[in-house]
Amino acid sequence: MHKVTFFPTGNADACFIEFQNARRIMFDFADQKDRTDKDDKRCDLESELRKRLGSNKKVDVLAISHLDADHFQRVSEVFWLEHAAKYQSDDRIKIDTLWVPVAAIIEEGITDEGRVLRSEARYRLEQGDGIRVFGRATLLDAWLRDRGINPANRRSLITDAGQLAPEFSLAVDGVEFFVHSPFASRDKDGNLVDRNGSALFMQAKFEIEGASTRLILSADCPYEPLEAIIAATKKHGNEERLEWDINNIPHHCSYLSLSDEKGDDETEPGEEIDWLYSTQGASRSFLVSTSKPIPTGGDDTQPPHRQAANYYRRIAREHGGEFRITMEHPSAGSPKPMEFEIDRYGARLLKPVMAPVVAAVSSRPRAGTR
Repeated sequence: MHKVTFFPTGNADACFIEFQNARRIMFDFADQKDRTDKDDKRCDLESELRKRLGSNKKVDVLAISHLDADHFQRVSEVFWLEHAAKYQSDDRIKIDTLWVPVAAIIEEGITDEGRVLRSEARYRLEQGDGIRVFGRATLLDAWLRDRGINPANRRSLITDAGQLAPEFSLAVDGVEFFVHSPFASRDKDGNLVDRNGSALFMQAKFEIEGASTRLILSADCPYEPLEAIIAATKKHGNEERLEWDINNIPHHCSYLSLSDEKGDDETEPGEEIDWLYSTQGASRSFLVSTSKPIPTGGDDTQPPHRQAANYYRRIAREHGGEFRITMEHPSAGSPKPMEFEIDRYGARLLKPVMAPVVAAVSSRPRAGTR
């Protein structure tokens, strides 16, 4: 079976996927816990990851959806980075392949840890090894030529939207990653577009014994780029690539990933975005908000937004499924990692192990498949 884990890291993303053949991918890594604050309920992400890796301190892929700190915090402290000796020691976790969007290579003005991560991505691309860049290959041509590199010699390391990430396959790993975004990173004037709109947006399709289970990884995608993704998907007849059994909803349950209007009690998305959630979700599916607890009232300027949560809750009810919040699982007072097992019956959410007993399941296995 495969296993997908979302971690309670506040308004931040961290998803660890373990495949049935023991390969592993960390999709975003934001370790935000304040270790000096005994009341901080966010998990110690480094410890949680090391516990799952065991003695083999390596991930096959570290995917960074975009260069916002709530998607890569403490990467430079935890992982072995190739570009500088100061980030190399025996206790660090090694990365076979780093996944980044084109913007993580060409974006300027980045500071602090984001700059370190950009340096790592650039170094690996220059070396031609251990990197997968997602986006339009031609956007990197000038950058490569400035460094004396023939762009044709790096084409195999760049994957555009509408393609499969070559690091995994159904035949070998029982999983494939279909790339929806980024499909562009600059506007008509050559300016870098909004970072959230240039982030990685993927569908992971798992197969076991002929049964398929689909996971959507949405990063911080706003509603306008999401509408463009849906339009491009429909144009190419790839609607199945937006089907889902688990949907990591965008931007920590922000209403701006549904609409430009928050709404009074429930955010009302446009027709196409509503299609994604109402039509493409499977029976007994899961909507996951990687966020703080949902506020019950007041002016929630920052996500999560109560109105967006009410929309997702309604969608979950319509599918006979569940809407889950990482910082409320299993309770807001004591959040734990949210672990799904995927087998021939589909995805099921495990109960957190609160004592040294064998984990049980909280949801009945989903029969059948799409």
